[in-house]
This record gives sequence, structure tokens and C-alpha cells, in this order.
Amino acid sequence: MVKIIKDLIPKSNRNRPGNYMKPLYITVHNTANTDQGANALRHVNYVKNPNTATSWHYTVDDKVIYQHLPLNENGWHAGDGRGTGNMKSIGIEICENADGNFEKAVENAQWLIRQLMTEQGIPLANVVPHKRWSGKNCPRKLLNRWDSFKAGIATAHTSKKPTAKPTKAEPSKTTASKPAKKSYNLPNGILKVTKPLTKGAGVKAVQQALAAVYYYPDKGAKNNGIDGYYGPKTANAVKRFQLMHGLVADGIYGPKTKTKLEKLLK
Repeated sequence: MVKIIKDLIPKSNRNRPGNYMKPLYITVHNTANTDQGANALRHVNYVKNPNTATSWHYTVDDKVIYQHLPLNENGWHAGDGRGTGNMKSIGIEICENADGNFEKAVENAQWLIRQLMTEQGIPLANVVPHKRWSGKNCPRKLLNRWDSFKAGIATAHTSKKPTAKPTKAEPSKTTASKPAKKSYNLPNGILKVTKPLTKGAGVKAVQQALAAVYYYPDKGAKNNGIDGYYGPKTANAVKRFQLMHGLVADGIYGPKTKTKLEKLLK
């Protein structure tokens, strides 16, 4: 049994929409954050920030599970707008911080999912990867072993515990080859909100890079808001990125932010 700590996103936050939900699915994610210290508690602080746009129900690491939303409310985690992924599924993020035990976090997630399936009446067939809803390569560390991951869920409440290192399964139909890496020509120097707004190819490269690591998409805007202007939305995306990666969260793009972005984009 793993300790579950309820630390809910404030009702006043924009990433807690408060829409009623009867969950029919469980959607599994990886955090894609390998920084040391990027554990479940770090993600609590992230989702509770009033400027954060995304939200999910649970974050799981190798020691503890945090709950961020009630199970009868939807979150913004599936990338499908008001589709089934966001409006009808419980979102679970599994931490992959470098100073944690990822396989133990996976085992803890399997235990949680099995418990949720029992409590909510959700069948194993409705435990799906994030990729199901948006096409995103997520959960990136589980897609190539999705069948064995689900097999571990099926046995999570039996006397036989999942092994620390699951055997590799043949790629399932949900598995896809990794997309080719795109080159981002990130600018040197400092970018911040000014009057008139700083603009140009360098700003656009920063926006595209942030979108690639899922911090900049503005689905209500043309081209997801990638417009080449360093305005408040870009500064907010930079600030959220900095917050999640242990940088000074000032919304100013500088050398440390560039270095971290380049590391994640490799």
C-alpha cells in the first residue's frame, strides 16, 4: 500500500475547471521531467500555481502519491480539448526524476490504477496511454512495454508483486517509433516582455521549443499562439517551465533557461 496525500488545486485556479465528471477511463502519463528533485511534491507546487494551465488527478513517484483533483471533476491533461480524454478520464502522471526509482514509481502507479479500477468500475481495457487521445508520445517510457505495464496492473492486488524490472514485451499496436528530432535555433541573450514587444525569429524559436516540451500551446489561437512576439503568454510559458525545472521563475528567457531547454530537446 502506498501513501496517498490529498493536496487539491485551489478552486480559484484556472486549471481546476470544476466540470462534473463520471470517469470512464484512466489515462497514464510520464512527466518527461528527469531533473533531480522533480518528484511528486514538485508537481504539487506546479499544478497549484495559479498560472498553470494543465492539471491531472494524481502524481506518483517512488515513495508517495499526491492527489490534485477530486475524481468527479475533470482536468486538462489529455490534449483533446473537451474530448473524452479530458472530460471522462482520470489523469495519472508517473515521475521520472533522476534521483528517484522509476520502476518503483511504475509499480506504485499500477497499484493506484488497480485501486481506481475497483472503486470506479473502470475495466482494464479503458486504461489507456495519453497517446490515445492526442497522439503525443506519452507515456514515453511505457509505450514500448504497454502490454507488460497493463499486465502488472492486473496483478497489482495479488500476493505476487510486480517485478522491479518488467520483462520486455513485443511492441503493441499503441507503440510508435519516436519522431525525428527537430532542430531549434534558440537565441542567445535575454528575452523579456518590453514595450514595444520584442519580436523575430529568435522569439518564434523559443515558442516552438516550449511547445515541443508542452509548455506553450494555446489551442484557442492561430498556430497555437506561436507568433514570434515575446508577450505575456510567452513570458508565462517561460515562467511555468522555469518553475518545473528548478530555475528562478521570472518569465525571462536567459542562458539558464536556454541550457535547460536545449537539454530537454536533445
